[in-house]
Amino acid sequence: MIFEKEHELVRQLAKQFAEEIIKPIAEEVDETSEFPMEVYKKMADAGFLGIKIPKEYGGAGGDHRSYAIVMEELSKASAVSTIWISSPNSLQSTPILRDGTPEQKEKYLRPMVTGEKMFCFALTEPGAGSDAASILTTAEADGDDFIINGRKTFITGAPVSDYIILFAKTNPELGAKGISTFIVDSKAEGVSFGKAENKMGVIGCPTSDVVLENVRVPKENMLGKEGKGFINAMKTLSVGRLGIACQALGMAEGAMEEAVKYAKARNQFGRSLARFQNTQFVLAEMETKICAMRHLVYDTAYKMDMGQPADKEASMAKLFATEEAKWVVDKALQIHGGYGYIKEYPIERIYRDIRVTSIYEGTSEVQKMVIASNVLK
Repeated sequence: MIFEKEHELVRQLAKQFAEEIIKPIAEEVDETSEFPMEVYKKMADAGFLGIKIPKEYGGAGGDHRSYAIVMEELSKASAVSTIWISSPNSLQSTPILRDGTPEQKEKYLRPMVTGEKMFCFALTEPGAGSDAASILTTAEADGDDFIINGRKTFITGAPVSDYIILFAKTNPELGAKGISTFIVDSKAEGVSFGKAENKMGVIGCPTSDVVLENVRVPKENMLGKEGKGFINAMKTLSVGRLGIACQALGMAEGAMEEAVKYAKARNQFGRSLARFQNTQFVLAEMETKICAMRHLVYDTAYKMDMGQPADKEASMAKLFATEEAKWVVDKALQIHGGYGYIKEYPIERIYRDIRVTSIYEGTSEVQKMVIASNVLK
């Protein structure tokens, strides 16, 4: 892992922010499902919403390693807090940075960085999850506009969004090659949102359906060239997968901290749990897996910073980190015994939060497909 001095400064800032701002509200957010907007504003003021967005658009101009560091440190305190940070740095900004015109970048990135405007990324549909190329949402040309019809599902942040990064088929007969990308105003006539899902974990950022009924979108709101939306989506998801791998890494580290603290404090049979060889061996395996996760995550971030192809690495990092983090968190809860099942202990929340990491932004099975396709080239 190669870090510069500025990376350590970023880590210090993120660690302090997590301890002083995020950790004190983590349980309340989980209980109420409400993430305080004043904290979101503090994230913006700290530069977290635009870590890797160029300075010319108001961002911090940082690299993928800086992004990974912030995601890792804040995930230790609260997984849902990093969704609010990850989205503008990956799924929401990457399509615009990749394919946006100078005018689109100026119009949309700057308010994204300041937190003035919120975006969501709408690709998944009820019948098109892992098989994203089979989306049914259509965009038909009509004069200077497109008329969009369709339904998206499991869209993170949809109910609070101002704009939607939306994928629709402008030429359904071409399959994946007929998909284009649009920026849709969430307040446009014909746009509506379903009820926020009652989720198992990562509670505090609403997820819902997006329904589009004859929504008129100006042609100038198309991102990139017609028919290039699927490529845009896949390249965007590689950056998103790095973020989820970081999220899983941070949660595993948070679980490890809780397990060590509990093992030292809890006494059974006349001595602390930490003095039992079984506990020590479990902690040793947990630490080894966490270190392996960290190396895969930062190897991916470094390759991205060097401009090297990293789709395979991003998928490997997400696959390994999310699957092994589930194991680590499970063992951390086991060390807590019955107390790990009680909501008063942070490990209970971490246990619920970790489960989705191997599902969203590409399931573990999809990651294996990506990795294998690269291996078999």
